Amino acid sequence: MVFLPTATLTYDSLRFGEIEDFPETSEPVWILGKQFSALTEKDEILADVTSRLWFTYRKNFQPIGGTGPTSDTGWGCMLRCGQMILGEALIFRHLGRDWRWCPGQRQRAEYISILNAFIDKKDSYYSIHQIAQMGVGEGKSIGQWYGPNTVAQVLKKLAVFDSWSRLAVHVAMDNTVVIEEIKRLCMPWLDFDRGACAVSDEPREMNGDLEGACALAEEETALWKPLVLLIPLRLGLSDINEAYIEPLKQCFMMPQSLGVIGGKPNSAHYFIGFVGDELIYLDPHTTQPAVDPSECGQFPDDSYHCQHPPCRMHICELDPSIAAGFFCQTEDDFDDWCAQIRKVSNCRGLPMFELVDSQPSHLISTDVLNLTPDFSDSDRLERFFDSEDEEFEILSL
Repeated sequence: MVFLPTATLTYDSLRFGEIEDFPETSEPVWILGKQFSALTEKDEILADVTSRLWFTYRKNFQPIGGTGPTSDTGWGCMLRCGQMILGEALIFRHLGRDWRWCPGQRQRAEYISILNAFIDKKDSYYSIHQIAQMGVGEGKSIGQWYGPNTVAQVLKKLAVFDSWSRLAVHVAMDNTVVIEEIKRLCMPWLDFDRGACAVSDEPREMNGDLEGACALAEEETALWKPLVLLIPLRLGLSDINEAYIEPLKQCFMMPQSLGVIGGKPNSAHYFIGFVGDELIYLDPHTTQPAVDPSECGQFPDDSYHCQHPPCRMHICELDPSIAAGFFCQTEDDFDDWCAQIRKVSNCRGLPMFELVDSQPSHLISTDVLNLTPDFSDSDRLERFFDSEDEEFEILSL
């Protein structure tokens, strides 16, 4: 399928005309697990950035909920960042990390399906409509600003309905990644209580969702459900603690990296890498017209790709409330990620989160918290993780 050309500007020329090119530096440029040279590989850097899905504010789409807003300008930036980090997971899942977008050329069917999942229509899996309406269950009214934790919880819920991608989305709470929980989620047909090779007879409930509820073909029971791991974190009070800077950089260097969603208070960005002490990010704060596919499924896709050097900001300007994302296509990918995290934890700086084999006894189980449907729990967690609520009491030990 060939996408139709469009005259829509990729960036607002007044706002983005002053974006600088990459600095002439010998320091490596890291983008989602790939290393580049700013001196000799600028074209490769831009091609890689352009191939990321870029979701921005849109206007004139179908009213959300039938009578709601027709634009997300001013409130949807974190929702768009959530779309970008999940869109990257779908690119990894169906096209691979090395896939490149070629404007004006016939695109692969998988790419078309991915993009259609985010079109601003009520029946698209991950549309602004679906995210906004699912957020009501997290205590957020339509049109209200989200924080990183809320959008992570919403994406986890929506992914259940995406039978094509068949993702296992795990949101790690309490700054703790529990290996056993993830392996139960990604291999729900195995009964870990009876041994690693035992097949469970019944679906298991984990994180408030029924895992393994779908009937699986016999040959699928040996497979790993591709993992999207989202880790909401707070790396300081009002500013990022400098002890977390190096571990944060290390995350962008891992081949499993999906980047980070965060930004500044009430202004979200999708961070995809770094050069020196500057973070590289895609900015959703540009309003573009909604795209309406024709009856034959064709629509212009160039407004979904950033065809300009991406934005940069000093890492110390980052709001401490973030969510880091990782994608593990196989169990080997996850085991490799665990090994890298343990190695980073032994290096300089503070570990951003704890990696443990099984649920620590001092933590409340996620089944008790019942995170997803209960408004009070969701509000409590949001107050902890989101930067718009920064009333903290420092307790003496």
